[in-house]
Amino acid sequence: MRHRLAALALLTMLAAMAPAAWTSAWAADPLAICLDEDRPPLSAHRKGKPDSGFDVLLAQAIAGRMGRPLKIQWFESKLDEDSSPQLEANALLSDGRCSLVGGYALTTDSLVKPGMKTARLPDFSGATREDHRRRVELGVLAPSQPYVYSPMTVVLGPKARERKIGDIGDLAGLRLAIESGSLGDAILMTFDKGRLIDSITHLVPGRDDLLGALNRGDYDATLIDLARYDAHRAAHPDTAISASGYYYPIGANRGYVGLGSDPALIEGVNKALAELAAEGRIAEFGKQAGLTYLPPREPAILGDVWTKIIQR
Repeated sequence: MRHRLAALALLTMLAAMAPAAWTSAWAADPLAICLDEDRPPLSAHRKGKPDSGFDVLLAQAIAGRMGRPLKIQWFESKLDEDSSPQLEANALLSDGRCSLVGGYALTTDSLVKPGMKTARLPDFSGATREDHRRRVELGVLAPSQPYVYSPMTVVLGPKARERKIGDIGDLAGLRLAIESGSLGDAILMTFDKGRLIDSITHLVPGRDDLLGALNRGDYDATLIDLARYDAHRAAHPDTAISASGYYYPIGANRGYVGLGSDPALIEGVNKALAELAAEGRIAEFGKQAGLTYLPPREPAILGDVWTKIIQR
């Protein structure tokens, strides 16, 4: 009888300890976040240099708030007309390479259920030859709350740096350059029923150097993501191109995206983001990284981008 009571007491003690042990084990599990290796000042991974960028600083803070070590899974997103950030992010998450993808543009188009069942993985750190060949069964994406607003901005070349830009129409008469298939391409080509078309030169993304050509004075203006201008300015302090100060009124917030099958993770991330934003830490991370930080704007998730652009 005495032995039975001792065994029962031991089982009761172990049962009481289990939740705490499980919580501790979960906390020790690394928080794996996928980040683009070549998107400064948001995120950058360079051989022989420490990882850097706004999203790196934020990821470190998020993991710290959640009491988990951080593991960054670096991947490479191709800048071309055939790339799909939505499918790349989904494939990385669905393959278990990470639990979150950072710096994700929050639009309804980018969060819809994929139209295909499988997709290829983007190139990622540690990928094997087999990884490059295989296809991954896709899941459904779920967004966090946004943490930064990412607008398009007009950037001016040296011959047009004094031009005042208050609207896209103020680009009339300038030599415009834009990357084919980009959001900026759609905006400029459809503006006012095509009024700017004859002034536009299309460059091939990934092959032509858009900002380099603008810096040489080959063109007078372009329309690009604000963070991309920040990256150019940091890499070329003596650049001849300049920011116009004009932001296109239709822009997207950026946040994290995970799989809909893990709502608890998204809830935890949202709690950490809310705390960091209230403390002013997120804005400070932007300043440290050289990012022109703009807080998220409503709507949190941008609706039909193409319809909004065409209707303007």
